[in-house]
Amino acid sequence: MLEVEIKAEVRIKEMEKKISDLGARFIKKELQEDTYFRHPCRDFKAEDEALRVRMVRGKYFLTYKGERQDPETKTRLEIETKVGGAILDILKVLGFSEVRKILKERDTYGWGRLKIYLDRVEGLGEFLEVEGKVWEDKEKIFGLLERLGIPGERLIRKSYLEMLEEG
Repeated sequence: MLEVEIKAEVRIKEMEKKISDLGARFIKKELQEDTYFRHPCRDFKAEDEALRVRMVRGKYFLTYKGERQDPETKTRLEIETKVGGAILDILKVLGFSEVRKILKERDTYGWGRLKIYLDRVEGLGEFLEVEGKVWEDKEKIFGLLERLGIPGERLIRKSYLEMLEEG
């Protein structure tokens, strides 16, 4: 599946009102713990890939993210599947090693086909992330960002992992 996304650093309180005024519907609030892994024989960072295990409310999801396919957004192949908690042990036995854990509190909203996330990321700050699932969503994402008053120079293509690794 394709993931088309872009993010910006924001003040969540300000964004909540703007998102509500646009008619976006609140879906859920959750705490997410993401654990990123290093492959024993392949450099995910050099290949612009990622392997992540996300834990939400005691449920685990294994996600592979491929290299970016667009210079304006963070568009990439994303394959995700629900797994059991034993996946963490399986990956370690296979030689994968933990790169970093990222903790975030995420509020999810729906606006048409798009998902809007308001994230409070431990050690980084507050962010808005907008995500679609098909190439055509790219223009809708940029239109939404414009309606929210977020200029292009404030947009971020990096992942939270990249931002934390850069310090």
